[in-house]
Amino acid sequence: MTTADNQLWRRQLQEGLVAMGLELPEQTQSQLLAFLALLNKWNRAYNLTAVRDPREMVSRQLLDSLSILPFIKADRILDVGSGGGLPGIPMAIVFPQRRFTLLDSNGKKTRFLNQCVLELGLDNVEVIHGRAEDCQPEQPFSQITSRAFTALANLVSWCGQLLQDDGEFLAMKGQFPDDEIAALPVGWQVVSHQPLDVPGCDGERYILTVARSKAD
Repeated sequence: MTTADNQLWRRQLQEGLVAMGLELPEQTQSQLLAFLALLNKWNRAYNLTAVRDPREMVSRQLLDSLSILPFIKADRILDVGSGGGLPGIPMAIVFPQRRFTLLDSNGKKTRFLNQCVLELGLDNVEVIHGRAEDCQPEQPFSQITSRAFTALANLVSWCGQLLQDDGEFLAMKGQFPDDEIAALPVGWQVVSHQPLDVPGCDGERYILTVARSKAD
């Protein structure tokens, strides 16, 4: 990565944070950019993300992940289908007091995630290589994040056992998924949905909160 790229990323991150109304310490910003540099480096060999243009990486990877920060309330969060660590790693950097578990079935991607944990000193992150259906945590999670992982029906089917009875999925989506909402199985509902404003990202972005239906 060139010095020019680094300067561009830092400026884009600072401007994006201002536009989103987020204030992060300089050290946190530097750590986010260090993660982005790792993602860029490993992406050449591991195909972690389709975003390859350095000019788009801050907006489509960092700022997109940071857009859900206001919705993170739990002390223990599972990021399912974490892939290249989005949004799990940026969230863990911003919230060092919270515990994050990153789950992915792709061995190359979990090797990358473990390298991020090592190089960035993220002692609040656990990486699990495996399928969601086979995961057996010591206790379920009160929040589970998902970014471009799978359809909502699959999400609740594969990961429902990992969620507390009163917990919630935070599903990040592009176009509003009317068909996916209609296909949710009995016992699950979208309790809220909000558009996400991500500086530098074209197109629609949404976060949907999915939870178990409450008995009448």
